[in-house]
Amino acid sequence: MANIIDYVKEQLKDLNDLSFNQVDSLVLSQYAYIRFDEIFSDNHKDYLIKDMLQAEHFNDMLKYVWAPDENKELLFAMAASPRFRNIKMSHYVNKLDDKTEKQFSAVTYHLNDDLIYLAFRGTDSTIVGWKEDFNMSFTMPVPAQTEALAYLRLMASTSKAKIMLGGHSKGGNLAVYAAMNADEKIKERIIFVYNHDGPGFQETVFNSDGYLAIADRIKKTIPQSSMVGMLLEFQDHYSIVKSKGFWFLQHDPFLWEVNEEDFLYQQHLSNAAKYTNKTINQWLTKATIKERELFIDTLYNVIKSTNAQTLSQLTDNIIQDGKNILGAISDVDEQTKKFVLQTIKDLASISFKNLLPNKKNKGGQDEDKSITDHRSDKEDRSTKSKD
Repeated sequence: MANIIDYVKEQLKDLNDLSFNQVDSLVLSQYAYIRFDEIFSDNHKDYLIKDMLQAEHFNDMLKYVWAPDENKELLFAMAASPRFRNIKMSHYVNKLDDKTEKQFSAVTYHLNDDLIYLAFRGTDSTIVGWKEDFNMSFTMPVPAQTEALAYLRLMASTSKAKIMLGGHSKGGNLAVYAAMNADEKIKERIIFVYNHDGPGFQETVFNSDGYLAIADRIKKTIPQSSMVGMLLEFQDHYSIVKSKGFWFLQHDPFLWEVNEEDFLYQQHLSNAAKYTNKTINQWLTKATIKERELFIDTLYNVIKSTNAQTLSQLTDNIIQDGKNILGAISDVDEQTKKFVLQTIKDLASISFKNLLPNKKNKGGQDEDKSITDHRSDKEDRSTKSKD
């Protein structure tokens, strides 16, 4: 089955002949993971997507990027594609700040004179980026959300075009946050907000005036075993995409299946995803804001003790810096250490309780089986969770 790279290679219609769709959004969101810092040295200049194919910058462009080989293939495919190669890019931003625990990057695609697409980068492989994701469970806004809103305001002031926003993973969350907090005049110009498997918000946000004002324009897509996209997800309007990945790897956009001009859809989340997400969200609901912050900060301090800057380095350093990790845990006061251990115990308890119904229903209908939905773009693909 085809993926987004195949789509870019095989889709020969330009945006005038085939309207912008959800697959296009994921393609542009994934493309935003590539680092264009060296090319955009003059940020006042605009570039075409085909201009990004500069071999001398490949190493820098693919630094800290998940799946570098696939992204390199996407880079070549985009430069050759009649659908994407002449799209203009502008206002590329890339910021990483350890002190404020901020990882933010965005770029604007000019689809035509009357329509722009603001793509927010999701979480890269840096430890800082993942810490900011965790911070979302107890605070809002995190620095990247504030940056996303400022970026939307900037682009709205520099262009009179209609606006679409989107992103994958944390990028999808940033797109929704910016849209729901935008000024009313900017909200009126927003056509769609694309959230590809991005985490949600604290429950009160979904009932806020800002969110409700743009809720009908949000297009959320998640894979059938979504974990990231269902984190803090207290609303049930989303489309489920079939993925070739296993469990957490389904978060990888290169594994999402494409059927010609759209995704391949399913009707249900997998039982494993329902179980895992129910467990995590129950704990997040139960824990106080301070408890979440304490647990995450303690975990982060343990990770920092390894001196790793990326997740791949963390894997290596866990073995090499075992003493530092033990030292970081021992330095935690007894009350915090007790709370962290109790939190792990609570998660295990909730997990066991959620597992029992799944075992009882084992002889029932298997929701993991694919039920493909070929509905057209014009139809509403919002799926209601039955849980």
